[in-house]
Amino acid sequence: MNGADMLVNVFVPAVLAALAWWMPSLTSPTLPFGVRSPYARADDPVVVEQRRQYRRQVAASGAVLITVGVLVSSVFRFGIPGVIPLLTVAACLAAYSRARVAVMAVKQRENWYGGLRQGVVADTALRTDPERFPWLWAVPALLICIGTTVVGVLRYPSLPDRIPVHFTDSGSADRFAARSIGTAFFPVFAQATLTVLLLALTWMSFQARADLDPARPADSARRHRRFSVRTAISLLLLAASADLTLLAGAWAMWHPDQRVSPALSLLPILAGLAVVIGIAVRTGQGGSRMPAQDGAVTEENTGMVRRDDDQYWRLLGSVYVNRADPALLVQKRFGIGWTFNLGNPRGVALLLGIVLAPALIVPLLVH
Repeated sequence: MNGADMLVNVFVPAVLAALAWWMPSLTSPTLPFGVRSPYARADDPVVVEQRRQYRRQVAASGAVLITVGVLVSSVFRFGIPGVIPLLTVAACLAAYSRARVAVMAVKQRENWYGGLRQGVVADTALRTDPERFPWLWAVPALLICIGTTVVGVLRYPSLPDRIPVHFTDSGSADRFAARSIGTAFFPVFAQATLTVLLLALTWMSFQARADLDPARPADSARRHRRFSVRTAISLLLLAASADLTLLAGAWAMWHPDQRVSPALSLLPILAGLAVVIGIAVRTGQGGSRMPAQDGAVTEENTGMVRRDDDQYWRLLGSVYVNRADPALLVQKRFGIGWTFNLGNPRGVALLLGIVLAPALIVPLLVH
């Protein structure tokens, strides 16, 4: 089994299955499988049982698919790039869907929100005295982009008429293209596009509305502040690590006489992803796994619960559609991060712009 097959058919499915298995621990206790629930139901028997079944199903399907990936790559020796990871994602989604449906059915049958005071809270201090965006952590990514550009400009005049654009697992070139600005500087343009997108998305998520708990609003506001800063730093570090991987690819293109192992080139971005995942596991979604404040006395419960807003979440609770909500980004119901409000026309336009920008830039560079 070569390195590429090992990465695609074994390592990636293993990481996906591990993240899916851990995902219920990252989300808020009031969102079991994306179903909005009162805090008193966090350890309801149906939630505990469905969490157990979900993890059992994810672990079993992940083990089977990783085994299939090993057999396909090393025994049968025929390539099906990307199929095993896609099947892993599909199996995890099936387990999630089954658990979500079961929890939702019990919630509706037992009327979990009956007689409870629902509410929404906002912390105006998050606007009047916001946390500072950690711009300094964006400097490494910007410096790497500038450095790559300088190296490319210096190397371009001495490049041969045909330059390598693809490499084998051993680092030897096996595909070439005519030298041009588009081909020679493709890694630079990719760096710039990726860096700008990640910086923009990180800044927008940093400004996104806080999902505060009306039962303990002050505690959850403190968690949100630290969660936002740490998550932003991890994403900015991811941008720098991705730029380092692209720099390694550019170096191999611009120095065809020097072999650069593709596996080693991937180490920076893998390290960046490990940092993002590590911080996500430590903080939880919205800071749900963090203490309100080290050494602080826990805030007294107000007796209110979060508003039951399941009606605005479609497609297994993964898509948010609320035309009355002006927010562009809202926190996900399952997992870590943010998603777009597709009920807001600006949110739809922003999502389309992010998706279409790389799709339009790449063909232009190729031609």
